[in-house]
Amino acid sequence: MAQHLQREIEQLKKKVLTLGATVESDIHKAVHSVLNRDPGLAEEVINLDIAIDQLEVDLEEDCLKILALHQPVAIDLRFIVAVLKINNDLERMGDLAVNISERAKFLATRSQVNVPFDLHTLAKKAMGMVKRSLDSLVNLDASLAREVCRMDDEVDELNRQAFETVMAAIRTKPDQVDILIAYLSASRYLERIADHATNVAEDVIYMIEGVIARHKEDSSRTT
Repeated sequence: MAQHLQREIEQLKKKVLTLGATVESDIHKAVHSVLNRDPGLAEEVINLDIAIDQLEVDLEEDCLKILALHQPVAIDLRFIVAVLKINNDLERMGDLAVNISERAKFLATRSQVNVPFDLHTLAKKAMGMVKRSLDSLVNLDASLAREVCRMDDEVDELNRQAFETVMAAIRTKPDQVDILIAYLSASRYLERIADHATNVAEDVIYMIEGVIARHKEDSSRTT
């Protein structure tokens, strides 16, 4: 029975890493689609969303089946609980990649304007957080997971600056309001992706150390 449980857990690891890699690839495509105003790339991301949703459903069913059949304890139980939560965050990242891609399709139909904030840097930091959170999961690296948690404040600040800059730009260029709001929406979606990457990192810490890191990491970032 124990060997059978371990085999199923190994399969679970492979599936969550497959989902993570798929979502990470989608985020990269979504970012490039909005930065380059590429509707074809955006459409690829949108079309793949159904497959990501199915992977999420399958993974959740596998977790629940293992819980029901094997009643795991200790580290095995922590792993399955963490995978259930990570699974949900990854699916939400996929949804946000779709949202960014929809903004890219809209922008491709409008005149090109100068983006009044550094969307490229914000995107790079958010994608870096996603990569590090998944690396921390692959390598069971709690220190790398904590690095992700610390990076979240940087993305929050960049998104705040984007909001202020766009509001100022709208007052001077009201004819560009729909375009500017689309870029601001992309910034907000990237900030939400960073939040979900932080959630993944916190769940990795829980998986490794058995402590709920969410409130501990929040307090450490404010001191």
